[in-house]
Amino acid sequence: MRKYLALNDAREVIAHLIEGVHEIPSDAVLIDAERWYEVTQNIGYTWHFSDDRVLSKHPKIVPLEDPARFERERRDTELAAVIWLRERHRDQKEIGFGTALSDAQFEELLLYIQALRDWPQSPNFPDIEHRPLAPAWIANQTE
Repeated sequence: MRKYLALNDAREVIAHLIEGVHEIPSDAVLIDAERWYEVTQNIGYTWHFSDDRVLSKHPKIVPLEDPARFERERRDTELAAVIWLRERHRDQKEIGFGTALSDAQFEELLLYIQALRDWPQSPNFPDIEHRPLAPAWIANQTE
């Protein structure tokens, strides 16, 4: 049985067809078994068939069903990831140890935490271009 790809006007694969099972359109492209297997097994990709018969794949971009929910979950994860820094600093101050963070860093941390808390109420929420950004030095902290 011969195998074909049906293409749209942009030459993207829109269907996998088998002779004798499917009706084969006149503009369908005949492909070999190896290519057939690759295309049908890699469904997370958009496949494109160029004019010079080169088959290429590109990751599918799946839109988020609920961007606001995703951003809230991301925000909650970010909050949880930095709370230990705040607690460590407060504990070190309370017991009279030297602190790992400077007073300026601690203030930046508190401002970042508050920005994360306020993020869902922002008029720009959930646009990721406007999400609060962590101070760069946080990446160098270890728990």
